Amino acid sequence: MSENKPAFSTAGDQVKIVRISRDKDLSHLPPPNTQRWVVRRKAQVVAAVRNGVLSFTEACERYRLSEEEFQSWMTLLDSHGVRGLRATRMQEYRPAETRHSIEAHAE
Repeated sequence: MSENKPAFSTAGDQVKIVRISRDKDLSHLPPPNTQRWVVRRKAQVVAAVRNGVLSFTEACERYRLSEEEFQSWMTLLDSHGVRGLRATRMQEYRPAETRHSIEAHAE
């Protein structure tokens, strides 16, 4: 019997991550009509893609996400852990050149 492990380290984070099995049961994932993306839900979808439960394209279609947005979730999770997925901290975790580009565009 193999033990299911999360697709990323959760050490030090206070968010409970549901372990993702490799079967195609999608009932443990957020519903397709999810509009409020909390850290836990983002992490669950990333883990499902990394464990082969959903493909990258299927996840983007199911949750109506752009490829860039979903890719940013994966990058932030790898770089900063689960806490990097918090929307309120998003600008802190973006690379400096991206922040300057966004600020210049807003002016």
